[in-house]
Amino acid sequence: MAGGADSRDPAGMKTLLKSLALLYAGIAYLLFTAWSLYAVGFVGNLVVPKSIDSGGEGGLAVALLVDALLIGLFALQHSVMARPGFKAAWTAIVPAPVERATYVLVSSLLFFVVFWQWRAMPQVVWQVESEPARMAIWGLYGLGWLVAVLSTHMVSHWDLFGLRQVLLDFRGKPYTQVPFMTRGFYRMVRHPLMLGFLIAFWAAPTMTLGHLFFAAAMTVYILVALQLEEKDLLDALGEAYRDYRRRVPMLFPWGRREQP
Repeated sequence: MAGGADSRDPAGMKTLLKSLALLYAGIAYLLFTAWSLYAVGFVGNLVVPKSIDSGGEGGLAVALLVDALLIGLFALQHSVMARPGFKAAWTAIVPAPVERATYVLVSSLLFFVVFWQWRAMPQVVWQVESEPARMAIWGLYGLGWLVAVLSTHMVSHWDLFGLRQVLLDFRGKPYTQVPFMTRGFYRMVRHPLMLGFLIAFWAAPTMTLGHLFFAAAMTVYILVALQLEEKDLLDALGEAYRDYRRRVPMLFPWGRREQP
């Protein structure tokens, strides 16, 4: 039989595989978008059916154990799969163009598991009573998420989420690293994406024990993960990143800069 994308039509099979890679990366991106939107509602107790302060009854000890395991599982995956050594080994199994999309897909699925299995600890730790102050905190909450989203567009958004890689491969072009850029928020802090998350996690007019545990655990994870990421960036970029560290603080515009 003539035609068809089979072993007798290598070019057609190659095109089919590249098309499937594009579809795969697109699905991964849509899942990331979905969890991001759900996260806004989950952390803020807004709209979504299951939030940080609802569901999952079972006692304080059980809640602490389950929630710690959930965050630990996400943190382990998120850090291990981002390391250059893992990527080198992983791309011996999966095609290099879909490596980043796979990272995004697995991270998104794990965060949905966190949302699904999260155990609420609704005991109130603090509560802001003043309505103007509560509105200001809600504004800060929204600002945190906005900073996180905008930060991804101040580097290569499409490369960060694995779409550029598969698109270049589909076009038959070799992958090239995105040039090191320091624009927008990156002129003020080295990791504005993480700063946005921290603001969103801590900006709560009513802070429950469960929300406090989530914010504290994610803060610890972010601080540890940034040390690993900084090492990888120094190894990859050398003196350019070392100079950037001397000029720009890590997380807060008023923070400490690295010494020469």
